[in-house]
Amino acid sequence: MSNIPVSYDFKNLYNSSMNPSAIHTQNTGLFFYFGDYLLKKIMSCFDFDLPDTWPSNYFKYTLFGRGYLAVFNTAKYGDIFQNCTIGYNVTLYYQPKFAIVANPVLGSLKLDIGTDCEILKLQPDYSSVLDIVSYYADMMAVASETIAVNLLNSRVSYTFLAENKAMAETFKKMYDQMASGRPFTVVDKDVAVGEDGVKSWDFFVQNVGQNYIVGQVLDDLKKIEDQFNTRVGIPNANTQKKERMISNEVEANDIDTQTLVNLWLDTMQEDIDRINAHFGLDLAVRYRYEYFYEKEGADDGDTIDQSAV
Repeated sequence: MSNIPVSYDFKNLYNSSMNPSAIHTQNTGLFFYFGDYLLKKIMSCFDFDLPDTWPSNYFKYTLFGRGYLAVFNTAKYGDIFQNCTIGYNVTLYYQPKFAIVANPVLGSLKLDIGTDCEILKLQPDYSSVLDIVSYYADMMAVASETIAVNLLNSRVSYTFLAENKAMAETFKKMYDQMASGRPFTVVDKDVAVGEDGVKSWDFFVQNVGQNYIVGQVLDDLKKIEDQFNTRVGIPNANTQKKERMISNEVEANDIDTQTLVNLWLDTMQEDIDRINAHFGLDLAVRYRYEYFYEKEGADDGDTIDQSAV
């Protein structure tokens, strides 16, 4: 499915015919939480110089969420930008020829690219970063669910023997009350003890600590976020902690970290140069973490002591 800014449940429904939907998180609230968090992390990688009348929130969410926006001039508002749709007509080199803007104030506009408007895009293929955000947000949500479920299940050491459906529902309600943190739960004694005098539940001896994996999943959750940081240009080591690691290992990860962000930056700067020349603006974009990679005094093979980190 193309990277259009639609809700996660719609994408999940669309893709379920090709990808099993059961592998995705069942808690869409968690997915949106991590999705919003990761999208903001990507947006924080760049600083923009914009006209005072251009709201930065609308600008950033349109550029990173949609993948592109249109800049054009109006008689009433001067030079503005808007969310738009790229026209299907293309040039000799398969570049879009026009953009369609639909705005409740401006109405519907069809603008020729290069004449009436210019397009500022994030990536060469006009796509957004929502595919990257969705992928890692889904994994982080599943990991977070696993942590919550494992924390709860690590305390469970009882089995319930129900004689019928009604008794089973009673046990479920009783366990819900216990799991919610209530100090005590009251049930009918006929539910607690059967007609033969045998208790309906019993202590089930098991090593609950053996199934406790919260610490491991927390480490995995951090690794998933480190992988995301590497993809989008946020400085990180993205290596398992070692007593000593050579600087080449860190620098190799730095190169991987800069791959996409350099592509995004080059694409935006090329479009910004064209927009500035067309409309006489002073738009600019800078990579916020560029200073981080300006290393001095580290030779190949130098070691970095991780024991104090």
